[in-house]
Amino acid sequence: MKDLLAPGLRVLFCGINPSLYSAVVGVHFARPGNRFWPSLHASGFTPRRLQPSEQEELLGLGLGITNVVDRATASADMLDAQEYAEGAKSLLRKVKRYRPRYLAVLGLGAYRTAFARPKARFGIQEETLGDTRLWVLPNPSGLNASYQLPDLARLYGELRRAAGTR
Repeated sequence: MKDLLAPGLRVLFCGINPSLYSAVVGVHFARPGNRFWPSLHASGFTPRRLQPSEQEELLGLGLGITNVVDRATASADMLDAQEYAEGAKSLLRKVKRYRPRYLAVLGLGAYRTAFARPKARFGIQEETLGDTRLWVLPNPSGLNASYQLPDLARLYGELRRAAGTR
């Protein structure tokens, strides 16, 4: 799946890995039940709710998308620790090259595994990747029922305020 990247982004959102559906259509967070796009709008990152097919518009807002692991699966629990570790190394190379202000990993378990931080919590992290700050947010997948859209909007909004307005 092609990353949505440009130098100097305000926020580079990092999903766990593409769904099979996203891989087929070639668009990030494409599954109808995914709450990524509604969360971006509800938190103030986007002026309107974008459709997944409009993902390129994020670049103009200083936002991008990548994944920890490139391999598409039916669910993230099909990934192993080695894939997460390799994904973290790949993310480090991307961050060094594109230098986003924030890397927002969308999934606490994915962050803990990929970066070997078993006690990490949501929000800003103490560590950085060079000059890039790390932030962990709940995964917006419809499978993550622990967080509803108002919760996601509030938590994503905290990052938006830290990263600056549009």
